[in-house]
Amino acid sequence: MSDKDLTEALKRIIEKELSKFSKLLPKDVISDVEKKISPQVESIIEQSGYVKKSKYKNLEKIIDDLEKRIDILEKD
Repeated sequence: MSDKDLTEALKRIIEKELSKFSKLLPKDVISDVEKKISPQVESIIEQSGYVKKSKYKNLEKIIDDLEKRIDILEKD
């Protein structure tokens, strides 16, 4: 799941859950709530075995680099 997709999903969930209060709360309050709970939700998602696409790509790059280093070492 990409960073943007995760952010949009969180925003939709928060807006849906707070829709009853939306008439009373300014829009920036919803954004502030999203920013505050987003790291906690991401942590819960990661505990379930899922990671953001950017984190996956970074890990994939590290693995590729390590495999190349192993190949070089084996040739020597």
